[in-house]
Amino acid sequence: MKHLMKRAMAAAFAVGFAATAAQADTIRIALAETPSDELAAFFVALERAKANGLDYEWTAFSDEELAIQAVLSGQMDIGFGTPYAAMQRSKAPIRIVFQLSKLKFFPVTSKKYEKLEDLDGEPIMLHSRGGGTDSIANVIEEKYGITFGERSYVPGSANRVVALVAGQTDATILDLSNKNKLMKQEGDKFNVLPMFEVEASDEALFANLDWIQNNEEAVNTFVAALVSTWQDMSEDPTIISRETNPDGPIGQLPPEILGNLDTFYTDAVEGGLYDPNGGGEKAAMADLEWYSGAGQLEGDPSELKIEDFWYLEPLKAATQ
Repeated sequence: MKHLMKRAMAAAFAVGFAATAAQADTIRIALAETPSDELAAFFVALERAKANGLDYEWTAFSDEELAIQAVLSGQMDIGFGTPYAAMQRSKAPIRIVFQLSKLKFFPVTSKKYEKLEDLDGEPIMLHSRGGGTDSIANVIEEKYGITFGERSYVPGSANRVVALVAGQTDATILDLSNKNKLMKQEGDKFNVLPMFEVEASDEALFANLDWIQNNEEAVNTFVAALVSTWQDMSEDPTIISRETNPDGPIGQLPPEILGNLDTFYTDAVEGGLYDPNGGGEKAAMADLEWYSGAGQLEGDPSELKIEDFWYLEPLKAATQ
């Protein structure tokens, strides 16, 4: 029931939310999913940026691919995702400015599967086409010599948990928090399959380089707020629940979700989900290797240039 409540509440936010009255210089943010506990830290950072004069508005798209297209088309300014394939094939100079989270995901299945090799030819449910879980599935296929069956896409780990519990899928890939919650509540019904470690980006913020450079002050304010939030969170994960705006989109989620924020972020920080310094060059190098191996980048990763995919100046300014 609580998962259904979460989905219903989150759907109500899909039309978007304005932080201030719309202005010509308002930053337009394309979320790749509706607000949830997974986005609470991001909204805390937005509140901090707002206190420092940033005007913004956000729109929640149904998946990462749509958020990427919204930025490519100029409909939105900043997007969520890891658009490496789009950056390489697009003529638009799209660049990442901040790593929001790492690819700390886990294959979770019904009891009919015990190891990744058992998934050869079997259907799997993932977050979005071309996104982080899709790349994990690609690398699993390569490393284990298997080929998944039909891939279906349901954004949000919590929604894929609902699908698992309802018997709508037997295999998916979940984030750390939802994996932990599922196994705590119904661990006798599901298996977490052993898998290799991944350090690449799951979610990142990206924008058109021309727009970034033309809005340097706003971007620097935004990135500085993200860095301060991520650093404070690494020291004390409970800062997220304490700074969550009760009148904002996260504050409107059901009480049982809000009451679990401390556990969510404590587990996430302990699990290495966040880089307190926003990733930077280290994350960029890991991404180039990972997304090349996942088939979303062409070319030898050692020959790819970080500056073709990341713009590091805002992070440098925020962490000096």
